[in-house]
Amino acid sequence: MVIKNLENKIKLVMIICSLFLVGCIIISISSIWTARVMVTDAQQKVYVLDGNVPILVQRSTMEETLDVEAKSHIEMFHHFFFTLAPDDKYIKYTMEKAMYLIDETGLAQYNTLKEKGFYSNIMGTSAVFSIFCDSIKFDKDKMEFTYYGRQRIERRSSILTRELVTAGQIKRVPRTDNNPHGLLITNWRTLLNKDIEQKTKMSY
Repeated sequence: MVIKNLENKIKLVMIICSLFLVGCIIISISSIWTARVMVTDAQQKVYVLDGNVPILVQRSTMEETLDVEAKSHIEMFHHFFFTLAPDDKYIKYTMEKAMYLIDETGLAQYNTLKEKGFYSNIMGTSAVFSIFCDSIKFDKDKMEFTYYGRQRIERRSSILTRELVTAGQIKRVPRTDNNPHGLLITNWRTLLNKDIEQKTKMSY
């Protein structure tokens, strides 16, 4: 009888210990999972100091901002490629900046223009080129874009405005100091480049 009671007590202790161990495991797993959720949530939040007041800023993924970043990247490239001045060092600087944002199709267009004496002509005529973006259509699914803009060409005696339409694709690449958006323009081509207005400058 004593032995039977002892066996029952041992079984009871074993059951209690087992339940305690299972409970500890469940609590540990729950704690780890809760901590991971809290850390993940905290990583999505960034606080910016406005004076001495912290302001919560929500982080966003590249998928959420792809449309904005792609359009900014495309506009930046066109600005560098089509903003020109009669200064060979400035042209070299802007072309180097532009080439970080595009694949070999951009370099091919640059070399073609250079061989035709386009940049030498800018130096000889003291022409100033500037570009204005009208709109950019970007297809997020196909990663394709169409750029619509106007180019202003100011020479000594006239101001010419041209309509410019280009197209291409976008692909993701690692972000760098020279390519902050982490995007690269590919298969870039000019669809339309025609004169729409020419004004004669007043001479005094």
